[in-house]
Amino acid sequence: MSSFKRYLTPYLAPLALSALMLSSPVVQAQNITLKVIGQPLATGNIQKNREQPFFEQLAAKTGLPITVEYKPLDTLGIKDTEQLRIMKAGLFDMVSLRFSQNSRDEPALIGMDLVGGSPDYEKSRKVVDAWLPVLDARLQKQFGIKLLGHWPFGPQMIFCKKPITQLSDVKGMKIRVADQSMAKFLELVGATPVPMGFTEVHQALSLGVIDCAVTGPSSANSAAWSEIVTHQLPLGFQMSMNGYAISLKTWNRLKPDQQAKLQAAFTELTNDIWKYSKELSDDALRCNEGSDPCTTGKKYKVKTVPVSEADIKLVGTAIDKVSFPAWAPVCDKTNPTCSADWKKTVGPIVGVK
Repeated sequence: MSSFKRYLTPYLAPLALSALMLSSPVVQAQNITLKVIGQPLATGNIQKNREQPFFEQLAAKTGLPITVEYKPLDTLGIKDTEQLRIMKAGLFDMVSLRFSQNSRDEPALIGMDLVGGSPDYEKSRKVVDAWLPVLDARLQKQFGIKLLGHWPFGPQMIFCKKPITQLSDVKGMKIRVADQSMAKFLELVGATPVPMGFTEVHQALSLGVIDCAVTGPSSANSAAWSEIVTHQLPLGFQMSMNGYAISLKTWNRLKPDQQAKLQAAFTELTNDIWKYSKELSDDALRCNEGSDPCTTGKKYKVKTVPVSEADIKLVGTAIDKVSFPAWAPVCDKTNPTCSADWKKTVGPIVGVK
């Protein structure tokens, strides 16, 4: 039995009871309990210093009649690749959605974070804002959830336990990836992509199952990858997008003015995380290499590899040559207008016609 099915079984009876209770106007007027899936504890500062405090204070901040039950993903015994299925099944009311990890269930999630299309914060924000209406409509239709906001962990980079001096040195190495867009790009440079959940990476690096892994510098520091890896290449491939989504059933239980208050709170949170993410990313790069100032992480002795113009150019060509051509047919298979919608909204921003 899969971990998802094992997790689902205990909830079936309570769900049936909840459905019966919700038919009563008296119950609808009472306090609403929001069961929330958060980011994994292992992802570090954004989860610890922004997300969890936000949910703990949400009722007081909005004045809404809600009780929030917030649980980090890695305390629930479920995988980050199962979030959409769990939300569709109605087991939770809200989710801190990990986009790339759930892209097999909904390829449109990757549309705002294709390799080469969002190498930095400024460009990423333009891409995400352009694709968000299309993605939100898709998630509402397919999974019954509504997006309330989006944010990035930060530029996704390569961390290796073997010496590298440039991107081409990863040829022949096994590298952890979180989605197919990054996998296709690494195949282009001769590496072997290894799909793997974030919480599995530390052990895989330790045991030599993989040679390198892709993540943001703050996440690498928080998860102690930096005690194993020896080199970091600060070349952004994509931004590791995440978002907050609410079940439409839960959303529709709120009055219009309550919906507005909830949306405003999430807009404020996600705007703050965009700024905080950049601060963390810059600081973590310094912490990883053991330089100052280092205020948000632990100091290590990882060597920072200089980024060459050739490497920047190579990543810049990825979206037109690799990531979009590889992603488009996959997304069109589940939604025939997917790539056409993307070209219309995001294409002009990233130079794809």
